[in-house]
Amino acid sequence: EVQLVESGGGLVQPGGSLRLSCVASGFDFSNFAMAWVRQAPGKGLEWVAVVRPRSSVTTHAESVRGRFTISRDNAKNMVYLQMNSLKPEDTAVYYCVKGLTPFSSCSEINCYDPPRGQGTQVTVSS
Repeated sequence: EVQLVESGGGLVQPGGSLRLSCVASGFDFSNFAMAWVRQAPGKGLEWVAVVRPRSSVTTHAESVRGRFTISRDNAKNMVYLQMNSLKPEDTAVYYCVKGLTPFSSCSEINCYDPPRGQGTQVTVSS
């Protein structure tokens, strides 16, 4: 059974930083692109960033580019999201998701499985 468990969220002031973590199990992690998506209150899912399976090449959404950095550790089945210079509009529940098929990836929500876990809440407020 595929399991993805997110952690690391919290309340932070504008301009602050957080590091999100996700531990994966139940599939061959090193063969799948991994992404972070988020859902703000009253809004739909938004794709945030992807890290490819073997090359670890990354792509970030324009809204977070230069502030967020996605990374992965295939030895530990972990994916991370370092978030700096946080803004109130970053407030959302963040989920890590896996690619639909091995080695596939893109910069859109529909390339990934729907979120499986509880996600982790990030609140940016003064």
